[in-house]
Amino acid sequence: MKRIGILGGTFDPPHNGHLMIADEVKHACQLDEVWFIPTNEPPHKQQAMSNNDHRITMLKKALAHTSYFMVNTIEMERSGKSYTIDTIKLLQERHPNTSFYFIIGADMVEYLPNWNQIDELMTLVQFVGVKRPHYSMQTDYSILEVEVPELDISSRDIKQRINNDEPFKFFVPLNVYQYIKDECLYE
Repeated sequence: MKRIGILGGTFDPPHNGHLMIADEVKHACQLDEVWFIPTNEPPHKQQAMSNNDHRITMLKKALAHTSYFMVNTIEMERSGKSYTIDTIKLLQERHPNTSFYFIIGADMVEYLPNWNQIDELMTLVQFVGVKRPHYSMQTDYSILEVEVPELDISSRDIKQRINNDEPFKFFVPLNVYQYIKDECLYE
């Protein structure tokens, strides 16, 4: 049976923190691959600033040099809000011989009670929680915890740095940095 990690998010933009988390969990949980799934319309935060094409292009650039990282656009195939339960059910239907591990940060561990159909979702997928600065990992739900080095980078902070004309070159992969500059994103 194949073991696939799932890292969902807006990836607006994808950054080195995303890559580091995915790599740490891949190795700690002995996963075959990690699929990055950009959300179309997240239910718990604002819509992405960049359009879907820009986000997919940046994500592909960010993952280009790691053979076990893949982009999966399953959530962009649907309109409306992207709920994890719908994504997991569809993935299981399309990939029946696969165990999925849904990777979330500590901020989302705290938010689990608010997830759509969380009790059913917990029976369908193994959640993997990674520590994040300023958040605890306390929850009543069964999750695997993976220790990762703390790297306090967020897409929100990167966009703010760009908007304030502050350096951000080493927050994202170099080819993503160049794409953001070439396309004048977030200015």
